[in-house]
Amino acid sequence: MRKAKVKKKDKVLILAGKDKGKTGIVLDVDLKKERVLVEGINYVKKHVRPNPGAGIQGGIEEMEAPIHISNVMVICPECGKPTRVGRKELKDGKRVRICKKCNGMIDKA
Repeated sequence: MRKAKVKKKDKVLILAGKDKGKTGIVLDVDLKKERVLVEGINYVKKHVRPNPGAGIQGGIEEMEAPIHISNVMVICPECGKPTRVGRKELKDGKRVRICKKCNGMIDKA
C-alpha cells in the first residue's frame, strides 16, 4: 500500500466528474479503496428505510459519496495553485509534503 499524497483537512481541486473545477476540504481518505470523501462534492441521493427504534424517519437522504483519489489535486496553501505533492526531509529529521510548483510546505512542521 502506498502513502497518501492527499490527507484529511487538505484543500483539493476536483479534476474529473460532475463536480469538475470545484474545490473542497477532504473529510476522509480510504487508502485500500483509493477513494476520498470531499466536503460538498459528489452528492448522491440514498433511499433510507425508516427505523423508529433508532429514531430514523426514512425517506430520500442526500449525502456525499467518495471519489477516486486520482480525480483530486491538492491546492498549495502558500501559492494557492493546484499542485503535485513531493516529499522532503528537513534538517531535524521530520518528513514533510511540499508543493512541486513553489517548493512551499503543505504540512506545517
